[in-house]
Amino acid sequence: MGKLLLWVGLLLVLKHHDGAAHKLVCYFTNWAFSRPGPASILPRDLDPFLCTHLVFAFASMNNNQIVPKDPLDEKILYPEFNKLKESNRGLKTLLSIGGWNFGTSRFTTMLSTFSNRERFVNSVIALLRTHGFDGLDLFFLYPGLRGSPVRDRWTFLSLLEELLQAFKNEAQLTMRPRLLLSAAVSGDPHVVQKAYDAHLLGRLLDFISILSYDLHGSWEKVTGHNSPLFSLPGDPKSSAYAMNYWRQLGVPPEKLLMGLPTYGRTFHLLKASQNELRAQAVGPASPGKYTKQAGFLAYYEICSFVEGMNKRWIDDQYVPYAFKGKEWVGYDDAISFSYKAFFIKREHFGGAMVWTLDLDDVTGAFCGTGPFPLVYTLNYLLVKDEFSSTPSPKLWFSTAVNSSIGPEMPTMTRDLTTSLGILPPGGEAVATETKGKSATMATTPRSEIMTPTRTPMTFERHTAAPEGKTESPGEKPVLPVGHLVGSPGGIAVDPVHLQIGQKVTPPGRKAGVPEKVTTPSGKMTVTPDGRAETLERRL
Repeated sequence: MGKLLLWVGLLLVLKHHDGAAHKLVCYFTNWAFSRPGPASILPRDLDPFLCTHLVFAFASMNNNQIVPKDPLDEKILYPEFNKLKESNRGLKTLLSIGGWNFGTSRFTTMLSTFSNRERFVNSVIALLRTHGFDGLDLFFLYPGLRGSPVRDRWTFLSLLEELLQAFKNEAQLTMRPRLLLSAAVSGDPHVVQKAYDAHLLGRLLDFISILSYDLHGSWEKVTGHNSPLFSLPGDPKSSAYAMNYWRQLGVPPEKLLMGLPTYGRTFHLLKASQNELRAQAVGPASPGKYTKQAGFLAYYEICSFVEGMNKRWIDDQYVPYAFKGKEWVGYDDAISFSYKAFFIKREHFGGAMVWTLDLDDVTGAFCGTGPFPLVYTLNYLLVKDEFSSTPSPKLWFSTAVNSSIGPEMPTMTRDLTTSLGILPPGGEAVATETKGKSATMATTPRSEIMTPTRTPMTFERHTAAPEGKTESPGEKPVLPVGHLVGSPGGIAVDPVHLQIGQKVTPPGRKAGVPEKVTTPSGKMTVTPDGRAETLERRL
């Protein structure tokens, strides 16, 4: 999988503003078991401690009632899925209904009358309680669009009100915890404006998962990243933009979850010599061996796909891509996931949503970096809070990484001597090659000091609206969060002593001892007092 590198970074482990850990909501699909051989995944293969919430996708609808999509779901998959809670009593499970292929017509019919909605609500409570789920997730794509009439925007809200009230009544009657209610929603402002009353959704739902991926793909004529963290001039589509857009519409940020994909999008280049971002493309690259969908690769397929490819880091968007010949893939790895987790913390959002667990390297057999290398990164940075005390400690990460950078997460030390400052999960995310300049970090034997050689950086603000800004109805232009830029007067990153006797290595993972580290030219640190700031794009 390419030469092992050392990924070293300092991370300020911030807890949520109310002291609670972040949510990590992970989808599992009921077709995952039907993939060939080692890619076939059942609920029993999942780690019950990896996510705070597991969502089973998808249920179906018949005669305005929620029903299992397949008899196998009810007989095997539902019981296995909810049995995971026997190991982790804190785990919550939800059943999701909808999805892209589900379409809109059955939602529209169910929403059209009070009696239809009542029938649906009653069926939901019965099915969830029968099989031991803790809540319902609505994956309606989208009210008022794709054949759905405009009125569905409002009848969808009526459904949410009725579901919530019924859940409260049922909980009071049975003395059981109230069923949870969540929804997956678009991150595209044009869809958001037509499909949702964001403020009311924020009041009615326990959490909202923003679909901040599929922002670019082979349906376009130029290459673009599936899920960039930040926007580019003239192209506002990004995860940060989507999250800030929803927040500016009045949704409490602690209810907003950033959607992160454990897959990439591929392109077939028009010319092999033109392989940069926004290079001309003529459709998708070849389908993956296991997912068998043109233009789409699971992370475990990407590990093999990018082997021997030229790898690049998109400095302004904090995500990698790779190319060889006329094949091009934009994807996420553990480093880009780390940057996204850092952003979630800094902006005090509620957490992350992952689509999907079964597209990560579940067993660790494909990428060689341990089970669930991507989601484990999020678990470690968002959920684990052993070190999230006051004063906020600093962590020194040392992990073995390959060209797809999955963490052996992480070899750690509690002997932390730094002043308050951060070089967030950096490191070069895409093996030995980056686009633009990179800095190196000097390494010494593990018992000695490791000192970053790069210039320290800090956050800066910029108030100008970028090109391609989007305006919400009746509001000022919504500014996307841009990339983090630095000033030479930033906070110095002091050295950290690594004491071998105090390393903490999670179960089932090996501590790596790679040889060197490089970091992308994107630079991030925090302010001395650790304040949360709204970060603006600097053009």
